[in-house]
Amino acid sequence: MTKLIIFTDLHMVPEGTTIIGLDPYQRLANGIAHVNRYHADADRVIFTGDLAHYADRASYERLKTLIDQLLPPAATMVGNHDRRDVFLEVFADVVTDDDGFVQQVIDFDDCRAILLDTLLAPPYDYPTSHAGLLCHKRLAWLDRQLADAGKKPVLIFMHHPPHATGFTGMDMIRLVNEVEFYALVKKHGNVRHIFAGHVHRTISGSSRGIPFSVFKSPVHQQPMPFDAPDASLSVDEPAAYGIAVVTMDGVLVHTEDYEIARRDAAVA
Repeated sequence: MTKLIIFTDLHMVPEGTTIIGLDPYQRLANGIAHVNRYHADADRVIFTGDLAHYADRASYERLKTLIDQLLPPAATMVGNHDRRDVFLEVFADVVTDDDGFVQQVIDFDDCRAILLDTLLAPPYDYPTSHAGLLCHKRLAWLDRQLADAGKKPVLIFMHHPPHATGFTGMDMIRLVNEVEFYALVKKHGNVRHIFAGHVHRTISGSSRGIPFSVFKSPVHQQPMPFDAPDASLSVDEPAAYGIAVVTMDGVLVHTEDYEIARRDAAVA
């Protein structure tokens, strides 16, 4: 059974900087220590984008020092807060496709994981580039990877959710070409689960008949009111990461609120 740990929306900042008073470095450090202690047997730890809040080199370097402490192997992706060029200068060994996008395929015995690059940039024109896009080159690449997978179950990882999640502000900056994405996915019929981040909220369900999971950030979270038009609103709620386990019958998905998790439960 393949076990994957999923972190999203790390928003690393330069030393001495915080986000709404929270320290992204310490929160992620706590999460990595928790994974090393309880999930050292994971087949991969996947970081699904928004790695650095300002996409600056110093933040990527701080992040790399933490990721290098992981016991399981890691795979990193980019999100709307990232810059590919700066990221790749620091994470020089990260796999890219032939067109330079930060996406790759990881084959396990019981599934194929496809990691997508949904960054709509360059140019880095905010707020436009906060939305996600899979251009024709990336869609063609995805088409080939799905075809090559055959009947092997496929898990897709992407930063931007490819459909609405119910949050007005965040839905305005979701994947802009969801129709083309789902048409391609449905054509192959081998995608068992889609994983995303971006929304800073734990969300699960299905879209077009395909199950999906969205995870919270290790740092700040999206407040719950659905009709908030401001996508930058943040609240201090427990840090979390996701756990996905591939079984003979499907995919199990858990969320670990690692900073408040208890393992010394009392008998009722």
